[in-house]
Amino acid sequence: MASVLASKMGLSSLRRKQAKTFNVAVVTMDADLEFSCELKWKGKDLFELVCRTLGLRETWFFGLRYDVKDTVAWLKMDKKVLDHDMPKEEPIVFHFLAKFYPENAEEELVQDITQHLFFLQVKKSILEEEIYCPPEASVLLASYAVHAKYGDYDPNVHKPGFLSQEELLPKRVINLYQMTAEMWEERITVCYAEHRGRTRDEAEMEYLKIAQDLEMYGINYFSIRNKKGTSLLLGVDALGLHIYDPSNKLTPKISFPWNEIRNISYSDKEFAIKPLDKRADVFKFNSSKLRVNKLILQLCIGNHDLFIRRRRIDSLEVQQMKMQAREEKARKQMERQRLEREKQLREEAERARDKLERRLIQLQDEAHMANEALLRSEETADLLAEKAQIAEEEAKLLAQKAAEAEQEMQRIKVTAIRTEEEKRLMEQKMLEAEMLALKMAEESERRANEADQLKQDLQEARESERKAKNKLLELTSKSPVPLSANALPPDGPNFNFSMENLSFDFKDTDMKRLSMEIEKEKVEYMEKSKHLQEQLNELKTEIESLKLKERETPLDILHNENTEKGTSKFTKLFSICVL
Repeated sequence: MASVLASKMGLSSLRRKQAKTFNVAVVTMDADLEFSCELKWKGKDLFELVCRTLGLRETWFFGLRYDVKDTVAWLKMDKKVLDHDMPKEEPIVFHFLAKFYPENAEEELVQDITQHLFFLQVKKSILEEEIYCPPEASVLLASYAVHAKYGDYDPNVHKPGFLSQEELLPKRVINLYQMTAEMWEERITVCYAEHRGRTRDEAEMEYLKIAQDLEMYGINYFSIRNKKGTSLLLGVDALGLHIYDPSNKLTPKISFPWNEIRNISYSDKEFAIKPLDKRADVFKFNSSKLRVNKLILQLCIGNHDLFIRRRRIDSLEVQQMKMQAREEKARKQMERQRLEREKQLREEAERARDKLERRLIQLQDEAHMANEALLRSEETADLLAEKAQIAEEEAKLLAQKAAEAEQEMQRIKVTAIRTEEEKRLMEQKMLEAEMLALKMAEESERRANEADQLKQDLQEARESERKAKNKLLELTSKSPVPLSANALPPDGPNFNFSMENLSFDFKDTDMKRLSMEIEKEKVEYMEKSKHLQEQLNELKTEIESLKLKERETPLDILHNENTEKGTSKFTKLFSICVL
């Protein structure tokens, strides 16, 4: 009985203890995380825990987003997590995403983890066609994404078909051209091969530098209506507020840069934008829900704060981060140079080893050929000796026959021929004998000369045999250079608003100075983007002949019209028009 009571008390205590926490799941672009949170935790506590887990210090760009009904909302830092209007089923799911975007990724993003998270989020938005990207830019961006994943291009490793399982281009771009997957891979690989020598971080930064020039980059769109009831789109980004026609998300009808906005406020569902110029009309519009107005105001406040912050001296924390980033970049550069030197030394040692191996094979071939030549010389010498002996015997035999013929001639001369006929016959025989003897002598002399020539050839053959033996001895006496693994360098590391009326006032301080700075930055930006535009035009020319015009989407047509007119996302940014 006592044990049962103790067990019940233990269960009760456990339940009370468990009730003090709740579980959340945080989905980042790189990993899924799970946390056990205390009931009293505010949004700030959970957000800071996620940032510490990721090693992220540039926290001002990010937030925790959750789904609510038919829209999304961001976790408020000063409000308890469980007080938010969201599903309470555990684990509660949040998405850790970039809430605000930088104006210039290269200058503002300091940490590698910050850059990596932006890269993954922007790439996902482009592939899912949340951000419109023209075909030529899609190919170039895909090549940098491949480089960020695979490193330097190596034809021996990255063979045709290695990108067959990769999602690199928006489906809209693939359907727009009469090109096979192999043809797309070939185009991407050509660009990929040109990025040799870049690190993963550098490839991701190049991706972001191209993507930040796209018309829909970093813009949050909201459906609104003006005073006349016309349907419009409101775009909020790092540079200001933009009003779009619902059918054209690329080119705004009117823009309000942050430095030209004096006040933004809303009452219930009505929103008001008051320009800095008091003579200008106040732009008013309505949204469908109060929740949407709160979200718009949050994004406006956050983007405006960052807009002002960028134009002030960096805080001590940011300066420290940038200094650490520079030191880390220098350290990585030195490490990369060291690895490159080691790789170069290793390649040189391998080339030297291959050269020695080829030389050894060459010497072995030469020794083999010399040995064969020696054998052939010996066989030739034996054959010449045999021929010389035969010629000498033939010469002796001919000499003997010549002597016999001479004796026969003498005998015939001594014999008396009585009759003239006999004499004539004898003279004829003598003449024939003389001619035969002469022929025998000439043949004997020829045979003797031939015997002498054969003896001379024998001597030359023996001399060749002697030289071949000496060469063979010289080749075999050479010691091959030892090939030791120690000759190679060691392998380097392989490598709420609950009030009825809310407003937010912007200070008028230095707004004119900010306008001048923005104009200056615009000019500098156009100069920097000239080379990139040339590269994109070249890519566009290469694939234009394969385009299927009937498959162009409205955004494709709008983009082409803007390109022909020379209109970009920055053209109308700093002009205020009457809607």
